[in-house]
Amino acid sequence: MLDQLTGDVAALRHFNRLYTNWLGLLDVHLDGSPFTLSEARVLYELAHRHEPTAAEIARTLNMDRAQISRTLKRFAHRDLLETRSNPAHGRQQLLILTPEGRRAAADLNGSTQAAVGALLHQLPETQRRRLIAATTTMAQALEAKVEAPALRLRGLEPGDLGMVTARQAILYADEYGWDRGYEALVARILADFHDHFDPAQDAAWIAETGGEMVGSIFLVHTDEPGVARLRLLYVEPAARGTGTGKLLVSTCIERARQLGYTRLTLWTNSVLAAARSIYERAGFVLINEEQHHSFGHDLVGQIWSLDL
Repeated sequence: MLDQLTGDVAALRHFNRLYTNWLGLLDVHLDGSPFTLSEARVLYELAHRHEPTAAEIARTLNMDRAQISRTLKRFAHRDLLETRSNPAHGRQQLLILTPEGRRAAADLNGSTQAAVGALLHQLPETQRRRLIAATTTMAQALEAKVEAPALRLRGLEPGDLGMVTARQAILYADEYGWDRGYEALVARILADFHDHFDPAQDAAWIAETGGEMVGSIFLVHTDEPGVARLRLLYVEPAARGTGTGKLLVSTCIERARQLGYTRLTLWTNSVLAAARSIYERAGFVLINEEQHHSFGHDLVGQIWSLDL
């Protein structure tokens, strides 16, 4: 097994040397352009995405954020790039190619197409077909999605309350620019949950994938008979779009019914659009809105209700 792996590594490295030399990827500038290979990849992503963020580009290319930042600064200095604030996320900057930047991307694409076309033209047709078939097979192998670890919901364990507080504070600071006031609020909510926990009225779930926390939700009793509150739903960015939020909310609703509650309420803010969409699909109805200044921002608080 070890010998086979060693041979596979050698074969892949041999191919990599041939490939990079053949395409000229080690040249200082790609295809005679003023761009390095890494700059060309960033320029390509900017030209084929609608107003991305630097973080999106970094994730797509698996590049260090500092390297991305330096590249973007060079583009801006050359009048290839401009930015604007994201109206939905105050601290994020959206990246937009200038007309000069779009011309540069189009010129680079044209020169790269011509250069690769010239290389392929040098090969006999049978070799060219074998090469394209092999590259297609390699692409399919590399693009094949690895099966995601199973998602599970579990109850609270020591350390979870602190982890939920920290993750929510960090995520909402990164995504919405909220200050430490939100962290303090979450800490108070969870301290109260612990101090007044009643298994006949309350519950909590941690969403976990591969042993890592990816979300949470809490069911909390209120002083109003028959009414409970859904609190602190959150999902890690890597788990969004996987149904984690939907599962957490549906599980909370079902437990509320089992405990005999007749109504479930929640408080959120209008800026949290993804969570609000989950609530709407679960049947919650907006019953009140009120402007407030919290966490360093002017926000619109919302109260939603679900009859059980």
